[in-house]
Amino acid sequence: MYIAMNRFLVKPENAQAFEALWLNRDSHLKEMEGFVEFHMLRGPEVDGFVLFASHTVWASEEAFRGWTRSDAFRSSHKSAGTTGKLHEGTPVFEGFTTIQHIA
Repeated sequence: MYIAMNRFLVKPENAQAFEALWLNRDSHLKEMEGFVEFHMLRGPEVDGFVLFASHTVWASEEAFRGWTRSDAFRSSHKSAGTTGKLHEGTPVFEGFTTIQHIA
């Protein structure tokens, strides 16, 4: 399994709009081969920002890479440049290969 995460720093006054953006978007993830699950996470407020993280589980890193090269990915991210005002800077990407899974 492969876990892909993006971390976002959001000013508290933008947190509700940021959540609405994610909750109301058309993600296209379920269409992708190798997609397992997605979580949008809200973390604590630290140093004047609310931490959010998108957390996507894939069957493999290859499946994730296929998503990033797909038309579905481009469609899902077509408005990304227009929503930057809701979070500070660019999202911080972190990718992880699973070495142990206990269910």
